[in-house]
Amino acid sequence: MGRRGNGEGSITRHKKSGKWMARYWVETPEGRKRRTLYADTRKEVADKLAAALAEASNGLVYDAEDATLADYLTRWLEDCVRGSVRPTTHKSYAWLMQRHAIPAIGHIKLKKLTPAHLQGLYRAKLDGGLSPRTVQYLHVVLHRALKQALRWGLISRNPAEAVDPPKVRKEEMRPLSPEEARRFLEAAEGDRLEALYVLALTTGMRQGELLGLKWEDIDLDAATLTVRRTLTAAEGGRPLFSSPKTAKGRRSIRLTPGAVAALKAHKVRQAEEKLRSPLWKDYGLVFTTEAGTPIDRHNLIQRSFLPLLRRAGLPKIRFHDLRHTAATLLLSKGQHPKLVQELLGHSTIAITLDTYSHVLPGMGDTLAAAMEEALG
Repeated sequence: MGRRGNGEGSITRHKKSGKWMARYWVETPEGRKRRTLYADTRKEVADKLAAALAEASNGLVYDAEDATLADYLTRWLEDCVRGSVRPTTHKSYAWLMQRHAIPAIGHIKLKKLTPAHLQGLYRAKLDGGLSPRTVQYLHVVLHRALKQALRWGLISRNPAEAVDPPKVRKEEMRPLSPEEARRFLEAAEGDRLEALYVLALTTGMRQGELLGLKWEDIDLDAATLTVRRTLTAAEGGRPLFSSPKTAKGRRSIRLTPGAVAALKAHKVRQAEEKLRSPLWKDYGLVFTTEAGTPIDRHNLIQRSFLPLLRRAGLPKIRFHDLRHTAATLLLSKGQHPKLVQELLGHSTIAITLDTYSHVLPGMGDTLAAAMEEALG
């Protein structure tokens, strides 16, 4: 009953454990080897077998008998992650694995990895001063990597499933007040990136959307801007773009007169920079380095944004808090949440309401007054 056709593997029931067992052959660099999969039900093991055979036919074969966790993670990052996520995501995955996981537990055989190894890693990292948020992210990446190893039949269970990552307190937003926002814009006057900060505060655009903005996306005469892409990375000075974060992220935004004026001045300044720089690389970007190349996110924060906050005498906030500032300023003025959702590019209005409900002015009083008026 459990036998299948030649090359399709076989499914039987393990006599001692009672689990269902699938066996199949694969070609590895070391020669032909037999693999075994286990599951609690016949359907589960059949699904695992089908997936393993499909992956084997696509060349996704990896012999893990003597492989260490470091061997596997290196292969996983290259074969599975690269190209399937944004370049910035691949870069962050690789950094986490190479900086934290591989040096500590990379020597352990993949098949011998236990939940205790992972729990010990997280504890050591927390004790060493790594933030709970970073340790939680480390857990997420390891869980994803080991889930793929399970699908490939390289391990019999995912040890990350039995580990408790640290709980992370949600980071509080710190939007600027109207007076603080005015001080921020005053401090930005004359700055090379003044227009970037004006757009950030008046449109609520994400950092990657601002850095990926091209002049072809802007109609200064009509005072409109279209968000079409986000800058995800810059390799060798060349920009790498991806689609906006959500389908709603591709949107048209009407610009304020102040934003139009700032962009016009910025365009003139950029034209002058082009004339002065014989090495200018023109990618059509609105916001660039003085050589025309994409602006690195880290450099933007460290060399421009944080110094600007200090000049304005403002507390240290995240760049993303400028987006929160735009939303809270509009909502506090009574603008409809649906309009704010469309401006920010949230996928649903529920996200907007959940994120900013606490700043909606007098919501309870307004509802009560409306009901009183309706019932007259």
